[in-house]
Amino acid sequence: MIQSVIDAVRKVAQQEIMPRYLKVAHLCKTDGSIFTEADVAAQTALVLALKQIHDYPALGEEMLPEQQEALWHAGEEGLWCIDPIDGTSNFFNGLPFFAVSVALMRGGKSVLGVIYDPVADEMFWAERGKGAYLNGEPMPIKECAPEFRRAMAAIDFKRLKPNLAQKLVASPPFASQRNFGASTLDWCYVAAGRFNLYLHGGQKLWDYAAGSLILAEAGGSMCTLTEDDFGTGNLWQRSVIAALNPDLFNTWKTWIRERQ
Repeated sequence: MIQSVIDAVRKVAQQEIMPRYLKVAHLCKTDGSIFTEADVAAQTALVLALKQIHDYPALGEEMLPEQQEALWHAGEEGLWCIDPIDGTSNFFNGLPFFAVSVALMRGGKSVLGVIYDPVADEMFWAERGKGAYLNGEPMPIKECAPEFRRAMAAIDFKRLKPNLAQKLVASPPFASQRNFGASTLDWCYVAAGRFNLYLHGGQKLWDYAAGSLILAEAGGSMCTLTEDDFGTGNLWQRSVIAALNPDLFNTWKTWIRERQ
């Protein structure tokens, strides 16, 4: 099944997303976020392609909350969770950092995840219990963990509480920080060893469904700002503390929780 999903994601990116790159108008949703014709076209094409692989319900970002809730409850035996373009603002503004994300979930847990960066042609994927891969190469591709003070962190500041964000800016415990605006790729970059630390104040289901599995299968660790078990966090708005190296993870988690 994994190869069929990979093929479907790549085909949708090639046919529905990249031909529209830098060429589409955008609209704003009620929450202020951007969506484009490419988001809608990609989601429609993905739903059709994935249902041909297995006819599970398909929950996508570009659906109404009421539809998403109904699909979640209908998908206990199997559910496709789709983010057609994660990083739509980047996509619209010509910043080459966005991705297509697909997860297959059973019993509320991800069992398969595929995330594709069509600009870099990097395909990340994982199946539960079978490891994580980047273009066929096992991850992590970089395993050297730096000291905490020399680490590279991926942090989304705008979703953190002001007190914690201020402390991270004023007295960062790491060497450097980045935020590229596509959380699905952040997960993959941590899994690959490109980022050493990860912090996000609140992600949607489709932001973490595939990425959290990919990081877990690469050997990484994760929790929320308040729960040690990442899986028990709020389904629709889940915070993230994560790292690939277990020692760095424990140090990072402790530093954050002591300063919330």
